[in-house]
Amino acid sequence: MSETLENLLHETRQFPPPAALAATANVTAAAYEEASADRLAFWERQARRLDWAKEWNQVLDWSNPPFAKWFVGGQLNVAYNCLDRHVAAGRGDKVAIYWEGEPGDTRTITYADLHRMTCQAANALTALGVTAGDRVAIYLPMIPEAVVAMLACARIGATHSVVFGGFSVEALTNRIQDADAKVVITADGGYRRGKAIALKATVDQAVSRCPSVEHVLVVRRTGEEVTWTDKDLWWHETVEQASDQHEAQPFDAEHPLFILYTSGTTAKPKGILHTTGGYLTQVSYTTWAVFDLKPETDVYWCTADIGWVTGHSYIVYGPLSNGATQVMYEGTPDTPHKGRLWELVDKYRVSILYTAPTLIRTLMKWGDDIPAQYDLSSLRLLGSVGEPINPEAWMWYRKHIGHDRCPVVDTWWQTETGAIMISPLPGVTVAKPGSAMAPLPGISADVVDDQGNPVPNGGGGYLVLREPWPSMLRTVWGDDQRYIDTYWSRFPGMYFPGDGAKKDEDGHIWLLGRVDDVMLVSGHNISTTEVESALVSHPAVAEAAVVGATDPTTGQAIVAFTIPRSHVDTSGTAGEALIAELREHVAKTLGPIAKPRQIMLVPELPKTRSGKIMRRLLRDVAENRELGDVTTLQDSTVMDLIAKGMRARKSDED
Repeated sequence: MSETLENLLHETRQFPPPAALAATANVTAAAYEEASADRLAFWERQARRLDWAKEWNQVLDWSNPPFAKWFVGGQLNVAYNCLDRHVAAGRGDKVAIYWEGEPGDTRTITYADLHRMTCQAANALTALGVTAGDRVAIYLPMIPEAVVAMLACARIGATHSVVFGGFSVEALTNRIQDADAKVVITADGGYRRGKAIALKATVDQAVSRCPSVEHVLVVRRTGEEVTWTDKDLWWHETVEQASDQHEAQPFDAEHPLFILYTSGTTAKPKGILHTTGGYLTQVSYTTWAVFDLKPETDVYWCTADIGWVTGHSYIVYGPLSNGATQVMYEGTPDTPHKGRLWELVDKYRVSILYTAPTLIRTLMKWGDDIPAQYDLSSLRLLGSVGEPINPEAWMWYRKHIGHDRCPVVDTWWQTETGAIMISPLPGVTVAKPGSAMAPLPGISADVVDDQGNPVPNGGGGYLVLREPWPSMLRTVWGDDQRYIDTYWSRFPGMYFPGDGAKKDEDGHIWLLGRVDDVMLVSGHNISTTEVESALVSHPAVAEAAVVGATDPTTGQAIVAFTIPRSHVDTSGTAGEALIAELREHVAKTLGPIAKPRQIMLVPELPKTRSGKIMRRLLRDVAENRELGDVTTLQDSTVMDLIAKGMRARKSDED
């Protein structure tokens, strides 16, 4: 980009921590001073929150950047830290997971239960010839066996590769082949939106192209008919028959724990590799610090899927290493009704809720009256993850879900970073709606211009990380050069995550989304995030997605796709008047340069199954191009509706 990002949005509302929470907070302002005085000593102290079989002899080896080694020479077992040590301390009867199936079936699983199931799965995998260093692909719905499968792999030193249970045959095949997986763990199916969704058939097609796969373990969930091959084994006939006695062996701190694939800009997905000691140290610490987790009393719920990094770090490894009690839900938030999320918060007395801005905006769209029907008084802290949260969604979350008493922690991190990097601390930070605020203690983040120089307060640019951190990715699986080129080549000596950011007048960090999503309008680099936030701040708007479309006059013009709130009239002249009003509202909020050329009123936006808006597809529509790949969308018919609406609007204008 020729210029760094414009800094358009100004937010002056501030919310100090609740006094009672601040008085008993796990982490105080002293943590920042401690970490800045000696960053490596700070991370050593956090590592000692875990049980190590052997102490490390070097905290960080950064002799061959960008290839880091943390806690060099140390040995531990991840599953032991998540299960055995809690059982040994007499907490085996404590609930680890309250599981709720979409049809309403439930399971309550204690730490002793989870330990027993994991030992059985570890023995079953060993009997199938899986040894330390082998790769196991996991393609499961949100059922407890997904957690068990991950922990069993960690227990025996096998590297797991979890693939979201909804990805296509092609996506699954690519990931199995790239990792050279020996075993696949799947289910006959899972429940989604009131229907049984088959999984085994997808696995059958993928495995037929993957000669490395020796066995397929199948959990019976829906009871659907499945095709059987000589590689297939039922989970209940193997795992559940195996011995529940298994001794966890320690592994080196740098032993590969998991590969998690993210979509690359090329056709080949990137296998992000995370290792053992540093990863567990940071996810365990950040779960305890950012959520102020009190394992004795809190009921925690992260609504992510196990197939995304949020599920790895903040459903499995972070909460369980802290001995937390959590809720795990199989289905969608609108099945069988739009109050399902709040029904479960009420039922299980959830005290910490961690969810995505896209879901928060969807819940806003459904109406304030729905959460008002449930008792949400158990909540004491709210979290946001996945993409920047616009201020109005933040305020709605705080008011209608947190009843103006729960702090909101807006967290920035990635698959690649492994754990939360930038976030308010709930007992310390005076939070601003829409801002991730500041790097956590021990993290060195900055905003720089095109030349890599820090921008002044009030300026916009590129987010970078200046120092290695414990949970960082170690490489792209099988492709060290791609790791260097993708993350370390833009700014020498600094990690560049691909995100734009700005500093406000106080030096606090605001994420502006992917640099790929920045629009160059008449020579000004404008973030889609800020224009979307301006639109959502209008009372008629529930959600918005903004893209840049080629324009003969301005180079790029802003095109907005906007979902009105349910009570808003969008028919005929009322719709035209609303569009005109929204264009002026953006100009008034951000300045005339940011006024959208075109605003489309749409019923839904194209989202991936993790809730991310697919702006690439909206750009195709805005520029009248043929649609690109829609296989990762939650609902591909959405694009037909949008394209149809766009054509209708165009003919009206003509």
